[in-house]
Amino acid sequence: MRVLIFGTFDRLHPGHLFLLKEADTRGELFVVVARDTNVKRIKGKDPAESEEARKAAIEKAFPDAHVILGDAKDFLVPVKAVRPGIILLGYDQHLPPGVAMEDLPCPVERLPSFHPEQYKSSLM
Repeated sequence: MRVLIFGTFDRLHPGHLFLLKEADTRGELFVVVARDTNVKRIKGKDPAESEEARKAAIEKAFPDAHVILGDAKDFLVPVKAVRPGIILLGYDQHLPPGVAMEDLPCPVERLPSFHPEQYKSSLM
């Protein structure tokens, strides 16, 4: 089964690794890394690392994963391209602006947190 996760993955940390490992155990892993422009638009600030650096960090940690950059304008482009059997979200992750659950072609599951008091990206 194709398993899709997406996120910024800025400064890859143990919380990210937990999400990636959990997703990897469920099937063929596809990871969509947020574009720098979308991070700035959604979070109001630039990521600490470039989209290419964030993508490379995931590729290094999970060499068997299919790691792609998201679309700069349409969040559903990579979802349609991957055709996942399931989408996994982090414990505090929201769907991108303009995307609703009914827009997604498969079930969506939220994973539990991994020490959020220590590894939440906004705290680091």
